[in-house]
Amino acid sequence: MLMRTARLCVRLLTSISLPPTATGSQPTSPALITHSPLPNNNSQRERIPWIPPHDQAGIFVLTLSSLLMTVCYWFYHGGHQGHLIEIDRDTPQEIQFLVDINEADWPEIIQLPGLGEILAQRVIADRQDKGPFRDVDELTRVDGIGPKTLEKIRPYLMPIPKDTDWAGTVDENGISVN
Repeated sequence: MLMRTARLCVRLLTSISLPPTATGSQPTSPALITHSPLPNNNSQRERIPWIPPHDQAGIFVLTLSSLLMTVCYWFYHGGHQGHLIEIDRDTPQEIQFLVDINEADWPEIIQLPGLGEILAQRVIADRQDKGPFRDVDELTRVDGIGPKTLEKIRPYLMPIPKDTDWAGTVDENGISVN
């Protein structure tokens, strides 16, 4: 097949003829090629087919068979039903994340369900004005966070340590509690 294609290319290149010059001979260099108009009478023009007829039939058969194979491939793989591309679907996974409400910036806070950018900015402003939250329940002091919203976001909040949870803490009598 490759040899036949190479022979076809050689035939194509050799069948292209240069237009004759005024004297009727072929020009010897590309600089001497003149672009004279072709004669209007078809009998005066020599008609050399660009691709010989027996090669045209072979090219037609190859093109038709490749088109037929493409259609068969499309049909076999479910293209007529819209199933040509199969996507492997995995089960959705929930990512467990916990937010430290005393350290988080607004991009982390807006990930909590029910909190948008405005509420996140309010949480940060409240934390800066009144100090860190000592308990998760203190989030209700932020305007816009009520008991329902707090219950929605509670599973996503890190527990806030109590004052007695720190190492080296002392009780009201000054005795170390460790």
